[in-house]
Amino acid sequence: MGTEGSVAERIAVDEREIRVLVENGEYWLRNRGDIAMMVVTVDRIRARWPRARIGVLTHQPSVLRGLLPEAEPISGPDWSWGAEGWHGLLTRTAGTKVVGPAALWWRATTDGPKDRLRAIRTRARGDTDTTEQCVVAPELEFPVEIPAAVEQASLVLANGGGYMTDVDRYQAHRTLNLLEHACALGIPTALIGQGMGPMRDPYLLRRAAEVLPKVDFVALREGRRGPELLGTFGVTSDRVLVTGDDAVEFAYRSRDARIGADIGVCLRVADYAQVSAEAQAIVGEVVRTRAAELDAGLVPLIISEYASEDRLSTLPLLAGAIKPQPPVGRGGTAQEVARQVGQCRVLVTSAYHLAVFALAQGIPAVGITASEYYDDKFHGLAQMFGAGLRVVHLNDPKLEQELTMAVDELWDDAPALRDPLQQRAVEQIDAGRSGLERVFGLVESGPVRPVPRSGG
Repeated sequence: MGTEGSVAERIAVDEREIRVLVENGEYWLRNRGDIAMMVVTVDRIRARWPRARIGVLTHQPSVLRGLLPEAEPISGPDWSWGAEGWHGLLTRTAGTKVVGPAALWWRATTDGPKDRLRAIRTRARGDTDTTEQCVVAPELEFPVEIPAAVEQASLVLANGGGYMTDVDRYQAHRTLNLLEHACALGIPTALIGQGMGPMRDPYLLRRAAEVLPKVDFVALREGRRGPELLGTFGVTSDRVLVTGDDAVEFAYRSRDARIGADIGVCLRVADYAQVSAEAQAIVGEVVRTRAAELDAGLVPLIISEYASEDRLSTLPLLAGAIKPQPPVGRGGTAQEVARQVGQCRVLVTSAYHLAVFALAQGIPAVGITASEYYDDKFHGLAQMFGAGLRVVHLNDPKLEQELTMAVDELWDDAPALRDPLQQRAVEQIDAGRSGLERVFGLVESGPVRPVPRSGG
């Protein structure tokens, strides 16, 4: 009896000491796909360690409070853990019930005017291409900036994302710097739900080869490119597991027993997703025509609110549609978008996570791509689900015919694809949880790092 009590007490004390520092990957919290992955990760950690502290690195601490009350923001200028005790409790309660909702409302209200003003200023300056910047030596371009919170972390966890690539070198280097510092301190480290590559930048390749072999565990969202690339860095296969995207579980929770009757569409045009005006016009013509002939609603799906990129490219496609549906509001949640996807019978999307949202609910999708970055994303996702995702290239000279055929075939096949797709989703959910079990073991199998009770 006494032995059991002492063990229970030891476990309780250990759990209170655990601090998980989450590298979010998208500090501005404007991408609903990234938010979905973060929600699942925090839910899983909280289920395992109900009393642990979970800190998420962010530039939007108040918004994080509103989106994810179960986590606490770690933000500048000091990037430290918040206070403990009653002061910390009052701060978290106020943030969750007052500050967070107010921040979400304010951002949703002001984003539109700010984006329009930004566009006017850009046109006034005559900027036509902002992707070319002055050349800076890599060592100066990516300084080592380590948040103070890592010093008291029991675990440093890089949440899922597609940022380990040349397309997002800043975030890749920021994550590698953080992981390297944690490894040097003897703190357990892991990456989960990761998409790796394309990666050809010499400096990024060198840093990845220096840091990633030191990381305790890597969970990949696809098996097409990731395992081979990690092997070239010297990461041993026993530290790697292909699990699928963590947003699969998020979307699977929103599944509906009924098959939808609409066509969903999202077209993103950005510096990392260049799309010609001709291709944009063809995509719009195809989705409007197919929706009209199939008597389907046409649903604009918005996954990223960064600079309104999805809205600016997607909403014009609905001009002239017979049954256009409204987009989610700027303050809409990832759950609302997942439910919108659930109303569709098929999707046409250039945004990766919308395809995840669809396939996880048993809904087929057409992934449209114009870059190697999105080629890898969509082909890797197609491999994970086995069927139900057709990849169409926007630079295909037969784009109109290929896209039309893909939509029609998936529309017809949707009922037969539903159960197999959901089964593959369940398999990935199980794999993701198994991967996180290994991460939990990194902490539970060793001593929990002591944390000062003052909170730091």
